[in-house]
Amino acid sequence: MKNTIKRLLLTLGILAPGALMAQDATISTDTAIYFMAGFVLVVAVLVLVVAVIVLQVLKTIVRQEDEKKAAVQGIELPEPVSFWSRFMRKASDAVPIEEEETVLLDHNYDGIQELDNHLPPWWKWLFYMTIAFGVVYLFVYHVTDTLPLQQEEYDNQIAEAEALKAMRLKDSPKLAIDESTVQYVEDAAALASGKQVYDNNCSQCHRSDGGGSIGPNLTDEYWLHGGSIQDIFTTIKVGVPAKGMISWEPLLSPEQMQNVASYVMSMVGTNPPNPKAPQGEVYRAGEPTEEALPDSVQTVAIR
Repeated sequence: MKNTIKRLLLTLGILAPGALMAQDATISTDTAIYFMAGFVLVVAVLVLVVAVIVLQVLKTIVRQEDEKKAAVQGIELPEPVSFWSRFMRKASDAVPIEEEETVLLDHNYDGIQELDNHLPPWWKWLFYMTIAFGVVYLFVYHVTDTLPLQQEEYDNQIAEAEALKAMRLKDSPKLAIDESTVQYVEDAAALASGKQVYDNNCSQCHRSDGGGSIGPNLTDEYWLHGGSIQDIFTTIKVGVPAKGMISWEPLLSPEQMQNVASYVMSMVGTNPPNPKAPQGEVYRAGEPTEEALPDSVQTVAIR
């Protein structure tokens, strides 16, 4: 057993430096520290295991010698109390059954008597630890303000997320497209991309030619929620749940919503066969758009 452990320790001692040297030259200092800390922890555990095994072997040898001496003297040794039994007795501070009369109270409830046992030490120490933790918590969070409270921590995380969002929007302007910056695009590639999005997601309700089915006709001058690029983009983004149109913001990028809104505008005047009857108000470019829905209800899709 000892030889096996020695070989294992020797192998770990040889492999650990080699593993560190075999890492990429750019290995971080933290990684090396963690690796060495893990190695030291493994060695410490192995040493502890060896110590426990050696102690058990020594106890066995001592027990055998005592049994031999007792046999010569004609004395029978009592069974040794296990470590677990000793631990449980100390942890519970329970009085042995044969000694319960010493803690028996005079209370008698229909033949049921009460013992004056102490609270288990583990429970008392756990209670003391909660008190100590409460004092430390109060001092750290409310007296010295060393660590932030939940609201402050939440605010810090929101600020970090906003800063990260701003950095991403700066690096990729297309992600910054919203109702105030959206523009009608005439680029053929952008319109083709918008048509693909329309065919995959919108044609089921508005027909592939935009003539309208469950949803309204998209090829005439009548619009339920405004016909400007901003209105159409907003309708696509927030949807119209009251009429079954979901918000597409979680599924489409800002650029995709701009492309499909532009494609929808390009369908006006195409006059498909058997179009759905006009719905809403006439929209003409340059004219002010009337609010078709109150602010509290603006959550739906095209038209």
